[in-house]
Amino acid sequence: MKYCVYLINSIVKNKSISYVGYTNNLKRRIQEHNTNKGAKFTKGKKWTLLYKKFYNSKTVAMSEEYKLKKNYKLRKKIKEINGV
Repeated sequence: MKYCVYLINSIVKNKSISYVGYTNNLKRRIQEHNTNKGAKFTKGKKWTLLYKKFYNSKTVAMSEEYKLKKNYKLRKKIKEINGV
């Protein structure tokens, strides 16, 4: 089974906010975030996918998710690449 680390973005009060997560079903997970069924932080916002990367191992995906969550410089760079 493949696992995906992803970064989504939303604009709230003219400010860009991002969220990093991992899943084994990216389409379903993005839909959950956009229908108020995702993580508490993501409820009530419209999310756009900016980044995704697939891994063959859940353990590796979880480790990479943690690294991306803590790496604000990389998150900012991904946003800039996507014009956010």
